[in-house]
Amino acid sequence: MISAFAKAIGQLSDSATRGVVWMSIAASIGVFIALLVAVYFLLTGTALFSVGWLETVVDVLGGVAVLVIAWLLFPAVVSTCIGLFLDRVADAVEIRHYPHLPPIRETPLGEIIATTAKFFFVMVGLNLFVLVFLLFPPIFPFVFLAVNGYLLGREYFELVALRRLDATAVQSLRAAHRGPLFVAGLAIAFLLTVPVVNFIAPVIGTAAMVHLAETWRSGWSA
Repeated sequence: MISAFAKAIGQLSDSATRGVVWMSIAASIGVFIALLVAVYFLLTGTALFSVGWLETVVDVLGGVAVLVIAWLLFPAVVSTCIGLFLDRVADAVEIRHYPHLPPIRETPLGEIIATTAKFFFVMVGLNLFVLVFLLFPPIFPFVFLAVNGYLLGREYFELVALRRLDATAVQSLRAAHRGPLFVAGLAIAFLLTVPVVNFIAPVIGTAAMVHLAETWRSGWSA
């Protein structure tokens, strides 16, 4: 696990990855700005909470509430939005570390769109639910990381595993390594909440997951 993330960080210096890193930074900033605008209009235009005093607190805090909620939704939204071009990161990792691998399988466009859309709605929906736990500050960080650790681990794994396995095989491999996959997802979720680092976290997460998926796939097929 540590080795996979160490190699992923080292991949950032690879010339084949640098272009994607800059794309990730630009896309992440764009997503965050869009989230700020969306959350601002959501908070100012609707009564999110039935508790009167809580609604008043949100109104008074204004910009702080917008910033906090946008930051908490950022991991779910950015991972889905920029996941469409992270194949280039996986390609770069495989060229550098696994040059013996055959060409990837052709993934149908409908499968890509369906998988991406499913994760987007599930992740955003569950993260909106998780915001309720802001009312219970001591347990909120644990709930937030647990939910996002599971979802992000699953999303990033499927993103890279579907390149070489069909959906049924991916599901079996994921079930066989659910524990380590959850830990990897926790690491990605944490990176996505760290200022500045979160802009390149999708690249690191994808690269690390390629190493994990290839290790597990090789052992599973042996």
